[in-house]
Amino acid sequence: MVLDRAQLREVTLEDEALMREILAALIADTEQQMPLLDMAIRRTDLQQCARLAHYCKGACANVGAKAAATVLAELERSAKSGAPEECSRQLAALATEVDRLRSERI
Repeated sequence: MVLDRAQLREVTLEDEALMREILAALIADTEQQMPLLDMAIRRTDLQQCARLAHYCKGACANVGAKAAATVLAELERSAKSGAPEECSRQLAALATEVDRLRSERI
């Protein structure tokens, strides 16, 4: 599930304009964090990578972006376990999930 619309409706009290605004803000924020995640992975600063992934995961989970939150949880786990190659693969998967979120219509 890319987006749990029921959860997003609940968070926004079924305000469709607010739903669109929150989804757009989530996408923009996640896209801003992705280069920071990439830099942390490239520097092998996996502690910073885990922190960034945790932050993004929470934001995604709160509004119902389930698939992105799942990828970010995996990214956080990989960073904590010291697997930068896996982190890179999950960052690529996150880019795919952000694209999928962008295509969601509300």
